[in-house]
Amino acid sequence: MFPSPTRVFLTKGVGTHRYALTAFEFALRDADIEQQNLTYVSSILPPRCQVIARGEGVDLLRPGDITFCVMARSETNEFGRHIYASIGLATPADPNMYGYISELHGYGMTAEASGEQAEDLAATMLASTLGLDFDPDAAWNERKQLYEHSSLIIDSTSITAAATCGLNDHWTCAIAAAVFLFA
Repeated sequence: MFPSPTRVFLTKGVGTHRYALTAFEFALRDADIEQQNLTYVSSILPPRCQVIARGEGVDLLRPGDITFCVMARSETNEFGRHIYASIGLATPADPNMYGYISELHGYGMTAEASGEQAEDLAATMLASTLGLDFDPDAAWNERKQLYEHSSLIIDSTSITAAATCGLNDHWTCAIAAAVFLFA
């Protein structure tokens, strides 16, 4: 049986280069996770998994480690096109309950709107799992207040990388990730 992660941190990055793969590499560098062998996983925050600061998490990484993460990634080489990549995280009040991580990526949305939507997605998935009675069509800030006052959801947050593609047909890549640690 594989152990559950004990800690997680959020990170983001943007990279630009004439090749798409190198733009992705530069985005990973900007996020401080370029030296990892990244393995993508789905969107569950394990019970008792502590959310830590990016700097603390990066300091615990070792080059070449197989590192599990939830990642959002968007890229383009279309001049003037706006891209975004967001991660949302919702943590339950009960430490023995799992939480949710959402990934959202695409074109045209502002960083603020993308971050709010990613946070909304994670919190709504958690709220529905916890059996909270809510109107899914209500505005996010209304539901957020309901979630916070329910005593079932302790926190929700997001992180977003956004960029606009520049000249010269160069690729621009934006990533956001929730990176898991086992020690």
